[in-house]
Amino acid sequence: MKPNRDVGIVGHGAYVPRFRLPASEVARVWTDGTGGLPIKEKAVAGMDEDTATMSLEAARNALARAEIDPAQIRAVWVGSESHPYAVKPTSTIVAEAIGATPDTLAGDWEFACKAGSEALQASIALVGSGMADLALTIGADTAQGRPGDALEYTAGSGAAAYIIGPREKSLAYFEASHSYVTDTPDFFRRPYQHFPQHGSRFTGEPAYFEHTLAASRALLEAMGRQPQDYAYAVFHQPNARFPQKAAKTLGFTTEQVKPGLLVPLIGNVYAGSSLIGLTAVLDVARPGDKVFMASYGSGAGSDAFSLVVTDAVLERQKRAPTTQAYIARRKEIDYATYVRYRRKLHIH
Repeated sequence: MKPNRDVGIVGHGAYVPRFRLPASEVARVWTDGTGGLPIKEKAVAGMDEDTATMSLEAARNALARAEIDPAQIRAVWVGSESHPYAVKPTSTIVAEAIGATPDTLAGDWEFACKAGSEALQASIALVGSGMADLALTIGADTAQGRPGDALEYTAGSGAAAYIIGPREKSLAYFEASHSYVTDTPDFFRRPYQHFPQHGSRFTGEPAYFEHTLAASRALLEAMGRQPQDYAYAVFHQPNARFPQKAAKTLGFTTEQVKPGLLVPLIGNVYAGSSLIGLTAVLDVARPGDKVFMASYGSGAGSDAFSLVVTDAVLERQKRAPTTQAYIARRKEIDYATYVRYRRKLHIH
């Protein structure tokens, strides 16, 4: 897919909460410290943080890099599966807080971990059609895992924000994209349930790998590209193993993937996972670099994107904190504190 008008990223920003829960602490409580650990630690939102507050922090960083008037933004779209309200948009809270209201679109997106990249596709289309010059896309989550479940090791918190605008104003522009979806029930949460369920046998081959590889291969083939044409590659990161296996299967190297592979240190940020990996890449990319990104969302689908970094990236990288700076700003907590912060103990 390619819009009629070339568009790109005018500003990007990330936010990662400072609290960290080591995976070994989860294992200590639930398995007496036995068994392997899928990551080192994950980021945990504080008691005063949620998808709205994290989205706002990431959006402010994106605005700082873009140096635009927020009133010019014609769409604010937030993708998440942990919106703070069941019925009340997160997007209007963010739009009001940054000064984008009232003359703008606003809406919340849902497609499991693909909600953020789905909103990104819509922003590319909106700006690419000429209906708007600027749109704000956010992927954010305070991901939930049932206590003792395998997801609890990896379900993290964080946000990534992108201001999409015309190519001539961009620090990186989109060459093309491809989306691939099927009805594959690998992960879901029913109404009134606090925690999601996952179909373990669906999670890998028929879900993550089928969709991620199919979207990626279709885009590479359509563009006549090879993995070695790219400086960086970013994939959705439910754990450390899946994105590295997908990259290797496609022909990408460890060196291409490493700068955007954040899951070992912050966990799976769900709707922000691939998007926050991309922010880390844009923090270090150089003009002319090509970047490949493929998201994944349960249910199931993948969005693959091809980007080219422009000369504007060098100056804009300095205007806001880097993603790695947020990762380095950490405070370790124990399991009991984590339970309190994420309100996993319900008293009636």
